[in-house]
Amino acid sequence: MRYAQLVVGPAGSGKSTYCSTIVKHAADSKRIVEVVNLDPAAEHFDYEPLVDIRELIHLDDAMEDEELQFGPNGGLVFCVETLLENCDWLEEQLGDVDDDYILFDCPGQIELYTHLTVMRQLVDQLQRWNFRICVVFMVDSQFMVDGAKFLSGTMAALSVMVNLELPHVNILSKMDLLSKSAKSQLDSYLDPDPHILLADMRHSNSKWHSKYAKLTEAIGEVIENFSLVRFYPLDIKKEESIDDILLTIDNIIQYGEDADVKIKDFDEPDPDDDE
Repeated sequence: MRYAQLVVGPAGSGKSTYCSTIVKHAADSKRIVEVVNLDPAAEHFDYEPLVDIRELIHLDDAMEDEELQFGPNGGLVFCVETLLENCDWLEEQLGDVDDDYILFDCPGQIELYTHLTVMRQLVDQLQRWNFRICVVFMVDSQFMVDGAKFLSGTMAALSVMVNLELPHVNILSKMDLLSKSAKSQLDSYLDPDPHILLADMRHSNSKWHSKYAKLTEAIGEVIENFSLVRFYPLDIKKEESIDDILLTIDNIIQYGEDADVKIKDFDEPDPDDDE
């Protein structure tokens, strides 16, 4: 069995930072975690990728081609489709080692995960290669400090869950960048009560909220009644926070459950030593 995290989310949500953080944390714990860069537009990241899609195709290749003439969004989709057409290349680059633990650092185009099929096709291929996968959906905590934005982020997470049909963990990233007051305000969204959030939204002067109050309330009730979405905070400056996230995901994908119990051999004590 092999293990993987599919790290997805909007652009700027902290996916690459998350990957490099997990790699360093795992190394400190004597674990080996590799990262595959699936973002053909990536310019910089703080890890050494096991596989880099840019060696196969770069976003600039798709955008500068006179025949294709793609924009940034169309180019990203084309690059991922090109990867799927070259699965043999990806399989060869990944190798075939039991107990592999790989993070797939994905592009920041949300449409790839919410309604297009290309990422689902990639997931199906990875599962054929014996990967047990958990989706890690990153959301910038700085944009989740009011009810309207929380509901928006929640609906995006639901769309990804429905489209990919995989075990799913939602993470509020960049907690280390929040002020104390913002962190306190965000606490209500970690285990949210939709009724409280909706009450706060009703007090706003937004014409949207007044016009679509019933729709917003219905969405809140679905979230509450079915317990579909929960967010986990991540502060990369706190080892305990990183460890909690990694342990949660390890339990979901059952990492390490098949490992043999490690037993240390001890020599029988020599009776003469007591004399």
